[in-house]
Amino acid sequence: MVFTKCSQQSITFIKQALATTGVIASLFFAQFSSATTVQFQTVMGDFEVNLYDKTTPETVKNFLTYVNAGAYTNAIIHRSVAGFVVQGGGFTYTGTLPPTSIAQNAAVTNEPVYSNLRGTISMAKLGTSANSATNQWFFNLADNSANLDKQNGGFTVFGQVTGNGMGIVDAMAALNRFNMGSPFDSIPLRNYTATDATNNAPITDEQFVVILGVVVLDANPDTAANLNPTKNTLLNQKDSGSSSGGTQGWLLILLAMLALGRKSLLNKG
Repeated sequence: MVFTKCSQQSITFIKQALATTGVIASLFFAQFSSATTVQFQTVMGDFEVNLYDKTTPETVKNFLTYVNAGAYTNAIIHRSVAGFVVQGGGFTYTGTLPPTSIAQNAAVTNEPVYSNLRGTISMAKLGTSANSATNQWFFNLADNSANLDKQNGGFTVFGQVTGNGMGIVDAMAALNRFNMGSPFDSIPLRNYTATDATNNAPITDEQFVVILGVVVLDANPDTAANLNPTKNTLLNQKDSGSSSGGTQGWLLILLAMLALGRKSLLNKG
């Protein structure tokens, strides 16, 4: 290998080029790297969520698009299922009933990398399409992996609640739930009783579980480096019903092949 001596002019040019490249790279990553720590500011307290922007990039980008647009300001928790999930991101309360739907962007590609364990946040989606998640998300109250990790292509976990945040989520889940008609048939309400419902007492922002806002606390994409989320290992396993159907399907194929083979042998004579 032959090394040649660079002139001072060449060295200066190289330094300038490297500096320019560094600036461009900084701007590029500042624009495209996703924040990994956000804060949910709610009427029941604030808590933080660390996002998995490096392993579920499309989902985090989608979520942050709504965050940066302020779409989750005054959003409500509209669904609560005991021991299962609390769900939000789809509706806001603006002083009149029913709650207002949050405008949906294009659906995001499913990224079922991690397991739906307690304390994780996942994307809600249509039951008929794996790639249909838009603006709604839910917090897992328990280990829901046996169901959600393989149902409908797996539900995308894109972050986890940190610190004492699940205490606030659990408090939301402990509220009384009421049926205000679909899709609010299991909506949690504060300071509202069955008697209030019987008497048709008015529901205001004092009763809803309101997300005042979701804000970015740390835009460093490496803030999740110390987390060790559990991988989804169930995605390729079939449900019992699907396995039965699959077995029957293979049996039919095998019988068809045997029939064709028999016909071929008969034709040879």
